[in-house]
Amino acid sequence: MSVRVLVIPEDPTHNGYILKPMVEMVLADAGKPGAKVDLLTNPRLTGYDAAVRAIRNDLATRYGFMDLWLFLPDADRATEPSMQQLEEHLATQDVTLLCCPAKPEVEIYACVGYRNEIEPSWNEVRTHPQMKEAIFDPLLRKHGDPRRPGGGRKLMTQHSIANRRTSYRLCPEVAALRSRIMAAVA
Repeated sequence: MSVRVLVIPEDPTHNGYILKPMVEMVLADAGKPGAKVDLLTNPRLTGYDAAVRAIRNDLATRYGFMDLWLFLPDADRATEPSMQQLEEHLATQDVTLLCCPAKPEVEIYACVGYRNEIEPSWNEVRTHPQMKEAIFDPLLRKHGDPRRPGGGRKLMTQHSIANRRTSYRLCPEVAALRSRIMAAVA
């Protein structure tokens, strides 16, 4: 039986091009290569507060049939206690939600394959307060493709996840998500 997965980004406009291939890789590694992955675009969320509000109040009616929900926000506001509370709240509605804040931002997943081109150390990149603007945007200009939807974010992410072991090592929250998915869909 195929697993139906709803991926909830803070904003699907750009993050979706990064999150969908990354989640498909994680699901395949978690033993679910045939999972049906849907990126939430209706309603079109714009920001962390809108996403949390929709998850808490609106989405269960429309998407409660999905087997697994994954919320992948930027880590700047998504604290561990708030994510745990959100997961527990959805469990009372019979929804399996796993939260995985991207440290520091979702764009980090598209940067893994280009880590040798990045000046600060990877640890500094992972804590950089302006990672998207200072690190990701120059990489996108160099390696993206403005003619493609998302400006080449999907292309960069596919390159970055080609070496799964490196992706998991450099972004340990993704490795933890894989373990949590394995337990949730077992």
